[in-house]
Amino acid sequence: MEIVEGIGIGIAVILGALLILFVRRAVVTRSGGIIRLSVRVSTMLDGRGWSPGFGRFVGDELRWYRMFSFALRPKRVLSRKGLTVERRRLPEGQERLSMPADWVILRCTSHHAPVEIAMARSTVTGFLSWLEAAPPGAVSPRLASQDWPAA
Repeated sequence: MEIVEGIGIGIAVILGALLILFVRRAVVTRSGGIIRLSVRVSTMLDGRGWSPGFGRFVGDELRWYRMFSFALRPKRVLSRKGLTVERRRLPEGQERLSMPADWVILRCTSHHAPVEIAMARSTVTGFLSWLEAAPPGAVSPRLASQDWPAA
């Protein structure tokens, strides 16, 4: 009888964890403005260190949440004011195995610290539009180079 109870408790814990993950995602995504996006959290190995997640636009911030996390707070917050896109490239080597074929990698600088983000090609235009959008009277170049290779 103890084995059956242990199995039942284990199944209940797994179902509870899955329920929490779904509720967390519903809470975070309830007001829209969500994009699928991966952030490179480690550069120790070439082509590795990408963490899948989703980004949420909130005013002048892009808040990035890890896909498989119980945290309600974003893991990373990128402010539009301090974010500059340096270059755009296609996935190379190992990266091609870890992300969809139509994704593009943007190398950015956020408050003088480098950050790499990957998103679908169709999402890049919207992201760059958000990055360039500014209140009336604010003039600030956000893109380091306009001569990007076609991706």
